[in-house]
Amino acid sequence: MADRYLSFTGTAPGRFLSRRLGLPRPVALKRWSPARPDLEGGLLHLTAGTSGLAPAPVLARAGLGADDTGRPAAVVLDATGVRDVEGLAGVHAALHPVVRSVAANGRVVLLGAPLDTADHHQAAAQQALEGFIRSLGKEIGRGSTVNLVRLTDADAAGSALRFLLSPRSAYVSGQVIEVGVDVTATTAPGTEGAPAADQGGLPLAGRTALVTGGARGIGEAVATTLARDGAKVVVLDVPQAGADARRVAERLGGLALPLDITAADAGARIAEALPDGLDVLVHNAGITRDRRLARMPAERWAPVLEVNLASVLRTTDALLAAGTLKRGGRIVATASLTGIAGNTGQTNYGASKAGVIGLVRALAPRAATEHGVTVNAVAPGFIETQMTAAVPLFLREAGRRMNSLSQGGLPVDVAETTAWFAHPASGAVNGQVVRVCGQSLLGA
Repeated sequence: MADRYLSFTGTAPGRFLSRRLGLPRPVALKRWSPARPDLEGGLLHLTAGTSGLAPAPVLARAGLGADDTGRPAAVVLDATGVRDVEGLAGVHAALHPVVRSVAANGRVVLLGAPLDTADHHQAAAQQALEGFIRSLGKEIGRGSTVNLVRLTDADAAGSALRFLLSPRSAYVSGQVIEVGVDVTATTAPGTEGAPAADQGGLPLAGRTALVTGGARGIGEAVATTLARDGAKVVVLDVPQAGADARRVAERLGGLALPLDITAADAGARIAEALPDGLDVLVHNAGITRDRRLARMPAERWAPVLEVNLASVLRTTDALLAAGTLKRGGRIVATASLTGIAGNTGQTNYGASKAGVIGLVRALAPRAATEHGVTVNAVAPGFIETQMTAAVPLFLREAGRRMNSLSQGGLPVDVAETTAWFAHPASGAVNGQVVRVCGQSLLGA
C-alpha cells in the first residue's frame, strides 16, 4: 500500500503544512538500483584522538571518493582510540562542525573498539558511543542514517562498511555491529570487503541459497535479491503455496520446493533435494496468531512457536549434522522488533522471535568453529507488506512514523541486509542481530 503521507509531504503544500503543524517530514529513501549502486557524493574520513587502525584502503573500496564539496554523502569517524571521557570530546569536536552538511540520504558511521573489561574507563567511553549514535540517528533527519561498527581489524570490517556506506542500508540506522575475524575464510586474502563489482558483479555466483517462506512478501524479496547477486535460489514454502513458489522460482531461474517446514523430516528432505549441498540458509517462514495472553488458547500459541522457532532449531540442527551446509556457508534467521521490544497481543510471536535471537547468539560461535558457518539474524520493524496493509489505519500510520526515518520499510530492505550477511566477504560478521526498522522508537 502506498504511503500517501510521505508522497504528500514531498510536495510544496505538504512541506508547508507539516512544518507549520510540527508533523514528521519523511524524506523518500534512495535505495540500490543498477543505475545508482553507490551513494552520490564523497566520503569524509575523520579521527577522534589517535588510532592504531588504518581503514583508508578499505574505505577506498566502498565506492566513494574523498569529499571535496563540503557536503559529503558519508562521514566515517574512527573512534577506536577513544579510551576515556576526555576522548569523547574528540567525537564531538569532529562531528559538530560537519553533521549539518551531510547530504540527504547520507551515512554517518562510527568505528569503535571492543569493550576492554580490564579497563572500565575504556569500556565506559566505548559504550558511550552507542548512546551517541542512537541519539544522533534520531536527530540527523533528511533520510540519513547513523551506525556503529566495533572492530579490531580494519580489513575485516570491509563488508560491513561496504554495506553501511551504500544505498543497500537505507532502512538500517542506530545499529551496533561487531566485526571479528573471518570465521569461514572463504575469501582470498586482500578481497575482504571488496565491492561486488570487484568479484564479477555476482558475489553469490556458484552458490545455492534456500529461502523458507519464499513464495511471497519478504521471502520473495529475499529470494529475488539473492538471485540478483548470482545465487541459485531454492524457494521453499508450504504445499498450499506451491503455485506461487513455482512462479517465483521460474522467474529467478531457481527451484521450487513445496514442503511444510514443521514436518519432523523437513531437514532430511531438504538434504535429499540438495545432494550437492547448500551455501546459504535463510529462515524466513513465519506466522502470527495474535491475541492477548488471557484470551489465547494453546491452539493459537503452539503453531506460532512451532513455525517460527521449533522448525528453525530442528532444521538447522539437521542440515548442520548432515553436512548439507557447506563450509563457508551462511545461516540467516528472521527475528523481529517484537522479539526485542514486545507487542500487545503477541506473547507467542514475541517469544518465538526472541528465541531466534537466543539461537543466533548461542549457535554462532560453535557453528563457526565446528562447521565454518556464520549465523546471523535480521530483525524487521514495520515493513510494508500485505500483512501490514491490513492493519487498521491509525495503527498503520503509527507504525510508519514511530522511527527515525518516519516511514515504513520495504521488503527489499530486509532482503539487502540478508544478502549482506550471505556475502562471501561477510565471514567476520557472526552472531549479529541487525534491526531493519529505520531505528524504531521502540526497543534498543
